[in-house]
Amino acid sequence: MPDLLTSYANSQPAKPAVIEDNGIDVLRWSYAELEARSNRMANALVSLGAGPGQRVLWCGPNSAQVVAVICAARKIGAIAVPLNYRLAPEEALHIIGHSDAPIAVVAGQQAQLFEVLRDSLRGLKHVIVFSGVPPHGMLGDDFVAGFPVEPPAAADEASIAGATGAMMIYTSGTTGKPKGAVRHGLKDERAIYELYGMIGYTPDDVYLTSGPLYHGGPSGFMSVALALGQTVVVQRKFEPQDWLRLVQTYRVSSSFAAPAVIRMVCALPDSVKSHFDRSSMRRMIANAAPWSLALKQRYLADFPDDSLWEIYASTELGINTVLEPKDQLRKPGSCGRPAPGVEIRLIDREGNDVTGTGPDHPGELYVRSPSMFDEYYKAPDSYSAASLDGFLTVGDIAYRDDEGYYYICDRKNDMIISGGMNVYPAEVEAVLEQHPAIYDAAVFGIPSAEWGETVHATVVLAPGASLTEAEVTAFAREHLAGYKIPRSVAFAAELPRTGSGKLLKRVLRAPYWAGQDRPLG
Repeated sequence: MPDLLTSYANSQPAKPAVIEDNGIDVLRWSYAELEARSNRMANALVSLGAGPGQRVLWCGPNSAQVVAVICAARKIGAIAVPLNYRLAPEEALHIIGHSDAPIAVVAGQQAQLFEVLRDSLRGLKHVIVFSGVPPHGMLGDDFVAGFPVEPPAAADEASIAGATGAMMIYTSGTTGKPKGAVRHGLKDERAIYELYGMIGYTPDDVYLTSGPLYHGGPSGFMSVALALGQTVVVQRKFEPQDWLRLVQTYRVSSSFAAPAVIRMVCALPDSVKSHFDRSSMRRMIANAAPWSLALKQRYLADFPDDSLWEIYASTELGINTVLEPKDQLRKPGSCGRPAPGVEIRLIDREGNDVTGTGPDHPGELYVRSPSMFDEYYKAPDSYSAASLDGFLTVGDIAYRDDEGYYYICDRKNDMIISGGMNVYPAEVEAVLEQHPAIYDAAVFGIPSAEWGETVHATVVLAPGASLTEAEVTAFAREHLAGYKIPRSVAFAAELPRTGSGKLLKRVLRAPYWAGQDRPLG
């Protein structure tokens, strides 16, 4: 089967493939141009030794160039490793080193980060910098421009992961240490195309990136948009009024969004929203974190009432359930029924299948599907611990109703979802406990009307030590990305624990969530 991008470049060369519009300058790449740019990058990567099954790391804000890099890695059968450009240097250092990627492709703004880390990255042999002047020893746009626009030599077809490509996305576990979740490609692409047919996507849809492409959801739906020959509109950095401008300007019909994004859009004054035509939006995918019923109601007051779809998904397991537009208000709190090709089991604490229905019959949710991941890189024990007879879990607890709709009733391992970003408390706690004045720390999410949850820390000081809230957050800022830094800090004499020493976060959380259901709308 020929590469889909190459096919579209031949059949619809002039159709817009990617549009990057910042309100001042507009960059438009046709399918022929995206094909040429992707092929140049693919051939450049091959010249540096990249190929099927090898890792190519990329880092940068949303841009047309990032789209080309993602396409290039797919074309040569490489495993794309997206790096969150918002990470602190020590966080980035761990992921870059652990990934064993010998090649990185980075935006000009991120070149300095790689320059700072260069002496610590012995395994990283080559860095290509796009849209900027590369530091000494790195390669730039002129290097890539020297390669042909023809497709790279055919890679081993068994190693190429179809339309969406192979990826390794880093996600933290219960220890807080990032783990590389590797997906070599869809095991059966028919199921995913059946899902997209169910949603009703067409080649005429226009997809808007409403989140960072280093996340699996936004990049996965973007890749499928290109696989279907659609037009992708890239928003470099989210801003709600500009998002509405892009929807109107390009008649955007499709997007994938975290609740914080839509919450900010819907919170704009009616006098602002009324200036923008929103009627083109037909397929809004709610994901990244649960949308509350109140938020769904606000969205449906501003957008077509048959446009809202919800999926329950994860980096490791892919898309598990779908809630259709007709059920959004009929089934409050539900994440839907199993997606095409997906099997779900609920397992109780004794290891038995849950057969009952309703909230009194919860179980850990296990999934078997064509889109679930293949391994945790260099962490086989973690993968084995999540496996059960060919099914996999990420630790979420759920129940089903008598119509087969699922409800997630507990977050995995106390994870915080703030503005659609996953924050793992153990990672933040480990940083705080490095401070010599901090004896113990507990990190958890507290309600936020804007972000759903914000990061809160309760800290126990070392005997005789003194520390202020500002000093705690300043220390965290030295080691963590901005969205992981505690927005509030409380001090306690001791933390509640079980007899075995396990921290009772539910006791700490209770006063903050009294009278409220997680998450907030």
